[in-house]
Amino acid sequence: MTPKRHQSPSQRGIALIESLIAIVITALGILGILGVQMRTLSDTSTTVRRAQAIRLIEDLGERMKVNPNALASINSYVTTFSSEPTVPAAGCASGCNQAAMVTYDLAVWKKSVKDTLPLGRAAIFIPPAGASTQLGVMLAWRENERDSSAGFKDEIDATKVRAADSSLSAGGGTDKTSNACPDGYICHLQYIPVAGRCPTDSNFPGQFFCAGT
Repeated sequence: MTPKRHQSPSQRGIALIESLIAIVITALGILGILGVQMRTLSDTSTTVRRAQAIRLIEDLGERMKVNPNALASINSYVTTFSSEPTVPAAGCASGCNQAAMVTYDLAVWKKSVKDTLPLGRAAIFIPPAGASTQLGVMLAWRENERDSSAGFKDEIDATKVRAADSSLSAGGGTDKTSNACPDGYICHLQYIPVAGRCPTDSNFPGQFFCAGT
């Protein structure tokens, strides 16, 4: 009599488990790619905003060059983050004197900062080091609202200075009381020369003599 062989029960569901594992691995790969893309977009956005800030500061410098003697009116360019001057309705289409040109240029420029950068703000100050021929310009804007941590913003804040131990602190040459970078903002600080076309007289220190003024 031939003995009967015991047949092992057929295995079922192996293909389904393999498919689920493949789906999980694919999903993790896609999430990783999305994370890299989001980080790249964030870095690209920061770079674009920085380039826009530099162009805005260059625009202010060009406006100062057009002024007959911006150096004589250097104190009139000083402004804080909270100041939002109104653009004069008359403008300078029919001509402006030196003081009116400063007022007009400053108002138009600060409006451009507000319109170009997200929640853009600007402060202009005379460096406390005593350099009377240049101005410090600091632009502030909001960036990456999903990451509002101070550590992230410090890393991309151009007003911060990194020490030898990698710690960050407020940069030198700024007025710590009124011109420090506002909390929650990213800032870019740049110094620009102020043009002066009118000569000075050694007999009258600090006085400028411009034809037609």
